[in-house]
Amino acid sequence: MRSDNDTWDITTSVGSTALFVAAARALEAAKTNPVAVDAFAAVFCRAVGGEWAALLDGSAPDHRLATPWGERFVDYQAARTRFFDDYFTAAAAADIRQIVVLAAGLDSRAYRLRWPARTVVFELDQPRVLEFKRQVLADYGATPRAARVEVPVDLRDDWPRALRDAGFDPSEPSAWIAEGLLIYLPAAAQDELFAGIAALSAPGSEVAVEESTPMDSEAFRAAREEERARGEEGSFFTLVYNEQHRPAAQWFGERGWNATAVPLPALLAELGRPVPAPDSEAGSMISTTSLVRAVKPR
Repeated sequence: MRSDNDTWDITTSVGSTALFVAAARALEAAKTNPVAVDAFAAVFCRAVGGEWAALLDGSAPDHRLATPWGERFVDYQAARTRFFDDYFTAAAAADIRQIVVLAAGLDSRAYRLRWPARTVVFELDQPRVLEFKRQVLADYGATPRAARVEVPVDLRDDWPRALRDAGFDPSEPSAWIAEGLLIYLPAAAQDELFAGIAALSAPGSEVAVEESTPMDSEAFRAAREEERARGEEGSFFTLVYNEQHRPAAQWFGERGWNATAVPLPALLAELGRPVPAPDSEAGSMISTTSLVRAVKPR
């Protein structure tokens, strides 16, 4: 279970979810016609080894990602990755040179996207998570394609100050993402996060977030108990908060940003991937998820 001051590395608690996502991205990249390619996702999994390397080798048939649910989860991550990749590509084309990745985890966009000159990518996360990523990619021989600045901070602390201290200039436009983050924050913290983004964003800035509508409370409790019964304490439902303060499009829209929300099922269909039925295990997660982009007018 979560606590107010809990912490983690890449193999524990919330940090381990980054490995789960990296494994899904690696499986997607290995397909004949991938929707998104993260060439470094497999590097992280093999650095950890064990079940993660075995999964990529096809020798972990009991792994959650090797199930029918896992196939749909890989599709989900592929579509999400594509959305945020395209978002950053468009932001760079709009002359935004400050990129902020909140709860960066194993995000490798500083290394794999083509960034214009003078771009700075700020990555915020727990110190041990950032250290793991930096060391693994250095050992692999990878170098960032933009100036990469680590900001080791817990997002429940004063991260805006830490970001400014790291060189972020709030007078210049910026592009932000919160990918796979909001569900790990209680509702009040989501509101504080949005307020921090808005306060630091100059005209012309953009933000993109992934958000989910809370599940029915009884269904959420049942899913959590089922997870525990499978011996998966510390997995998804025991780590997330089933809360939402206000939809991101509404929050930013009320403050003058131009915001649009894309339901994940619509994006999957657009990309030619199966859309699971809403009442299926995968569908209950996918049908409640949206990807939101908001632009602060110049």
